[in-house]
Amino acid sequence: MDKALRIIIGEAPPARLDKALARDVPEAAALSRTRLAKLIAEGAVTRGGEVLSDPKAKVVEGDEIVIAVPQAEESHIGPEDIPLDIVWEDDDLVVVNKPAGMVVHPAPGTPMGTLVNALLHHFGGKLSGVGGVARPGIVHRIDKDTSGLLVVAKSDRAHHGLAAQFEAHSADRAYRAICYGVPNQGDPRLLGTRGVSVEPGGVLCIQSGLARHKTDRQRQAVFFDGQGRHAVTRARVLESFSQPPAMALLECRLETGRTHQIRVHMAHAGHGLVGDPVYGGRRKPPVKAIGEVAATEVAGFDRQALHAFELGFDHPASGERLRFEAPLPADMQALLEVLRHIE
Repeated sequence: MDKALRIIIGEAPPARLDKALARDVPEAAALSRTRLAKLIAEGAVTRGGEVLSDPKAKVVEGDEIVIAVPQAEESHIGPEDIPLDIVWEDDDLVVVNKPAGMVVHPAPGTPMGTLVNALLHHFGGKLSGVGGVARPGIVHRIDKDTSGLLVVAKSDRAHHGLAAQFEAHSADRAYRAICYGVPNQGDPRLLGTRGVSVEPGGVLCIQSGLARHKTDRQRQAVFFDGQGRHAVTRARVLESFSQPPAMALLECRLETGRTHQIRVHMAHAGHGLVGDPVYGGRRKPPVKAIGEVAATEVAGFDRQALHAFELGFDHPASGERLRFEAPLPADMQALLEVLRHIE
């Protein structure tokens, strides 16, 4: 059943209906500009019984506008009983520690077994709806074979608030990664790589455009001179392994969040991630430096060694700053233990 939302147009309104509603609809109604535009087009907005289907319709101060907000429709995506590691949950959002191997959202190649399928079962129909559909609101993603933290919206209010933070790059995201080689701020090769610089504290900063590879549409590639979407990754070495150092554990922080960003940027810098089947090339473990045992473990690591370790953001309802950490998964912990005990 539709819910009637009554709006009185305030003082000195924008002349257009859509802009006036965007200004005067209460924040608690959680109706985005996109959702309002859709409701106008669907004939759900009236004034004195007259349907206003033109977003450019003129409005004046004191007009009473009624918006028939339909109840959230059921999602076409089916719920599945898949165990989840829930780190935090309230009425607006859920923070999940996603395992490696799980796709975030259904797609033609993976229609089932995804995080969204699992969340729909977990919520048990208790969703206020995102965009008019009872579905989880995905505001950011991590790759199938990357583990770690994701925040998912349960309501329109949360979806808008979280999406704005990710768009403004005000959410904090830090990853742990195991890479080949050890980024060294004194390495002339590294400093001679376009887009790479060193910031105070020995932090490696990689800046470029990122876009689809020109010939391989499954890959992303580094571009410069205004091409691609601007991307900034910062990395610092937490540990190095063997003597001389041949591999490293990194902390990577995202200023932007582009598809495959850390994987592409670290490969561009010459320090591709262990186990990365797309950007790691055919790089072999440095047997002479780390020994046969460790080299066998590195060669057998069957996913990119990347984990979304830290996530921070302002709660979209309370405004409270929230911060979460997810410990390294067992496979990365095991690999690090081997590297730490190289003889």
